[in-house]
Amino acid sequence: MVMKIFPFVVTLLILIILSLVFPRALSRSSRHHHHRHGHRHRDHAGHISRWCSQTPHPGPCNYYMTRGPDRFTAPRCRSDFRKMLIQLAMERAVEARRHASQLGSSCVNKPQKAAWNDCLKLYDNTVLQLNRTLSGLGGTHNRSCTDIDAQTWLSSALTNLDTCQSGSSELNVSDFISPIAYGFNVSELICNSLAINAAMLDNQQANDDHDQDRDHQDRDFFPSWVTKKERRMLESSASAAGIKANLVVAKDGTGHFRSVQAAINAAGRRRVQSRIVIHVKKGVYRENIEVGVGNNNIMLVGDGLRFTIITSGRSVYAGYTTYSSATAGIDGLRFIAKGITFQNTAGPQKAQAVALRSASDLSVFYRCAFEGYQDTLMVHSQRQFYKQCYIYGTVDFIFGNAAVVFQNCIIYVRRPLKGQVNVITAHGRNDPFQSTAIAIQNSQVRAAPDLRPVLGSFKTYLGRPWKLYSRTVFLKCYLDRLVSPAGWLEWNRTPFALKTLYYGEYKNFGPASSTRHRVRWPGFHVINSARVASRFTVGSLISGKSWLPNTGVPFRAGL
Repeated sequence: MVMKIFPFVVTLLILIILSLVFPRALSRSSRHHHHRHGHRHRDHAGHISRWCSQTPHPGPCNYYMTRGPDRFTAPRCRSDFRKMLIQLAMERAVEARRHASQLGSSCVNKPQKAAWNDCLKLYDNTVLQLNRTLSGLGGTHNRSCTDIDAQTWLSSALTNLDTCQSGSSELNVSDFISPIAYGFNVSELICNSLAINAAMLDNQQANDDHDQDRDHQDRDFFPSWVTKKERRMLESSASAAGIKANLVVAKDGTGHFRSVQAAINAAGRRRVQSRIVIHVKKGVYRENIEVGVGNNNIMLVGDGLRFTIITSGRSVYAGYTTYSSATAGIDGLRFIAKGITFQNTAGPQKAQAVALRSASDLSVFYRCAFEGYQDTLMVHSQRQFYKQCYIYGTVDFIFGNAAVVFQNCIIYVRRPLKGQVNVITAHGRNDPFQSTAIAIQNSQVRAAPDLRPVLGSFKTYLGRPWKLYSRTVFLKCYLDRLVSPAGWLEWNRTPFALKTLYYGEYKNFGPASSTRHRVRWPGFHVINSARVASRFTVGSLISGKSWLPNTGVPFRAGL
């Protein structure tokens, strides 16, 4: 026993003597170890800093990336960095949403409650879009979305936050909402994600072969996400005869439900999210409807836009936000409507009053009508397609921040209030990397019956910049004489966004189509190139080769 302990005792004595004789050397060794550890930490932080310097908002990027021990390992490549940014944005959005929820108990009046309700819903949707993006990007072998999908969903996530802020401003409760609207850096982190993802987008446009598409220019088509069965239903006669509906709505009690919302709610309770067809029989349905997030693949089929009407009269004047004033609010994915009129009857005196608000990705509206005055149709976000529709309004009556194509539609400009001017579009793109625009193609701009007798008393413009990077084009459209020679209007008589917007006209015709006297803004373009114009067609703006493969549907670029 003694012999086994002896070597240990000798070793211990030697170490004690060395520590007494060479204390500084050991100290230097210890410091050197900590120095190398600190150097690695600074190296890591420096690496993160170099990545963050590539973003529009490096401050929040650096702060959240390096907060806490080993917050993130330094990214190996741009795709790693992208996922880290989206993860950060989602974490901050979840935190903001938690605070938004707690804010509800502090609401003391109707405007605060209305703005808070919107913001809570919009933050829920932002978290959903960020989670959807992060999940879709996955790893190398389990990706379920394209870079174009990611840009769409990130664009939508940012638009939701802008809408929250806009609503609180409309109701003069910005101070109440500002803690959740501005306090969590969510917008900045999403902007960073958009910028990095934009750098990764495939530069090849889905319309490179536009010269091959000339034979298809005048043919009806639907985007490839519409199945063959759905196309048959859409291509059938205007009435719903021959369409096998899963649910029927009828005012007279001859269907499953008397209200449209009751049928939508029933559809939302189904276990399998396959396409469900709701036939809305002839009648005037006085209600506000919502197709919520998660209630996907809804198809509403009316008996024709003259016969099936969904109508309400909410407005900002009555205490709603523009967002919540909508007669119909659509959020579920892949929504389709056919043969229905969506109407807001608030009238021109009650300011913003939306007939339809859509944030439905990959949605189609076919042979529908949208009737209102100011802010009739809110194309809020995501990718949308409107075919052979009628849109009526006065001020900013096609507005929002979607990537949207209107094809073969008729836009009817109504008589506004005395002293007002008519503006058809107000696009809400607020970030240069958002993949959004309003494209109006092969359509007509005409005066509605109430405007025709007083045409000389009111000016009409194609659009004005609601947000800094507003983007709108008219492609091969008929422009009747009501359109002002200047074509486009400043925002509240200011130079706001005139250098950063993108407004374009391509091969329009009709009495007001001449561009000779159009505005001379840096952001206005007379488009002469088919390749440039093709960036705003179905094949590119709302599709693209990365997610709209050649399925045999008779279109490509769509010019």
